[in-house]
Amino acid sequence: MSEPAEYREYLYPPGDPRIEELKGLDAYGYREAAKKDAFTGGLIRGWEPLYFEPFRGVTSDGNIIGELYKLGPARPGEEAPVPAMVAAAINLLNYLSADAREQVCYPVDSPHWQTWANPEFMQHDTGLRLEFQDQETRELVLGIVKASLSEPGYDLARTLMRINGFLGDIVGLPSLMNDFSYNFALYGQPSPTQPWGWQLFGHHLALNCFVTGTQMVITPIFFGAEPNTIDEGPFAGTTVFKGRIEPARRLMQNLAPELRAKAQIYAELVDPAMPEGRVHPGDERHLAGAFQDNRVIPYEGIRVTDMNPASQALVQDIIADFTDYLPAGPAAARRREITHHFQDTWFSWIGGYGDEDPFYYRVQSPVLVLELDHHCGVFLSNTQPKKFHIHTLMRTPNGNDYGRELLRQSQTAHGSATATASGGDKELATQA
Repeated sequence: MSEPAEYREYLYPPGDPRIEELKGLDAYGYREAAKKDAFTGGLIRGWEPLYFEPFRGVTSDGNIIGELYKLGPARPGEEAPVPAMVAAAINLLNYLSADAREQVCYPVDSPHWQTWANPEFMQHDTGLRLEFQDQETRELVLGIVKASLSEPGYDLARTLMRINGFLGDIVGLPSLMNDFSYNFALYGQPSPTQPWGWQLFGHHLALNCFVTGTQMVITPIFFGAEPNTIDEGPFAGTTVFKGRIEPARRLMQNLAPELRAKAQIYAELVDPAMPEGRVHPGDERHLAGAFQDNRVIPYEGIRVTDMNPASQALVQDIIADFTDYLPAGPAAARRREITHHFQDTWFSWIGGYGDEDPFYYRVQSPVLVLELDHHCGVFLSNTQPKKFHIHTLMRTPNGNDYGRELLRQSQTAHGSATATASGGDKELATQA
């Protein structure tokens, strides 16, 4: 008989106030309760000044590097699956009531793109909250997601949704954490030629998908899990993120000692040498999460091109796993884009690198920020980071998260812009 999963040591005991005080709340009740809680309220107050901040993009030094992204037809073999995406989106719009269509649709350049977040408590009720929709609406939304992602990418997204539901069940809070405690929105009118996109976000999952013609950008993304495994029920045996954990650990273990010392910017996950604020109470060590659309993230660690070929291959393995959610064509385009800037790609690490150590790492270039971080418990009681609570995320810095730079070029070419620069106005975009 196999040993119980490690996370089970950290389940709160029956009757613990951490869980009991949240029972009976739904997503909207918890949204209000979270504002008043000392911990979650503090997180919200820290993020509020960033809500609807005019978008510039993540940079390494506060200055946007221009001419990194070019609007135009995708190269042969790199095309996005736009016809299937359009058909799936039209199916949803044709099914929804007029009120629901108005609720789910935003202008393509709406600042509501920037309302996504990964905590379990709702901050912005953007679009439709799926747990309160009928089964057909949910399936039609999933149809759009499936049409837009690779098969492994869709499977990962659904697995993270199921893990969220599994967590809700094992801690006794299924009304707060379930398979469909996520928001979904459409941006622009689904079109085979014009810019549009969609967004799905909630606890430990966020996808922001933009297409224009045959080009696709799906960042920011957030994939996470607490715990990282399902060990009972119909999906028992499910475990996520091995493909971005094991290669990274091998990379650190196999680096030359002098390079490893430079890559490891802090020896401990909470290190006395860290400046104040380096560990955020919610995001912990990762820097490019929700509401960080304009963050300055300096390069740290070592250049990938200073590594030997075997180590560079491990970095490529990490990038391949992080980009595996993309359909084959856009994945090829994204990997080509990243490889083109390999000479300006940096790798940094925080924490130990033994087989049992939790850790943080970042790979960063002018066109890429990807991060993985092991976290303390939120609905499990561990007060130190553990390997079973994982956050991973990826961005397209220097202005092309949400496909924003491609959209800017498209609007410049066509002399159009539809949304306000702040979060107030919402325009209806529906499929006739």
